[in-house]
Amino acid sequence: MSNLNHAPVVKAEMLIRRPVEEVFEAFIDPDITTKFWFTKSSGRLEEGKTVRWDWEMYGVGDDIFVQSIVADRLIRIESSDGTQVEWSFASRGPRETFVTIANWGFTGEREDIVNQAIDSMGGYTMVLCGLKALLEHHIVLNLVADKAPDAHVNR
Repeated sequence: MSNLNHAPVVKAEMLIRRPVEEVFEAFIDPDITTKFWFTKSSGRLEEGKTVRWDWEMYGVGDDIFVQSIVADRLIRIESSDGTQVEWSFASRGPRETFVTIANWGFTGEREDIVNQAIDSMGGYTMVLCGLKALLEHHIVLNLVADKAPDAHVNR
């Protein structure tokens, strides 16, 4: 297959009706993040550090290198597969935050790249929906675990 004309950049966005400091911290602190995304982490995100994220129900994990953090504004990471992810946080007053997650750097044949981009968009949209439910309504939706229950390693 030929290459894509343009490498895809996936974006998922959501307004979260909580202060920017709280929304930002939800991605930095694994005690919060494990309530809406991965199930286990080796620690808080810190610039220049590598952390391990695990999705224990699926028997998978990833080593994440934290490239940069700007408090309450930006998180940029590189995944072990070389893909890049950037979270941008825009305060919309004292009680609202607009979060944008961008993901790029997909590799492989054209079909593989397209499939990775589609999976990424769906995954990050689901993560933002789970975060919104948690922070605005104090509900843990279990979206990530329930998306593919037949893929759980200990069914």
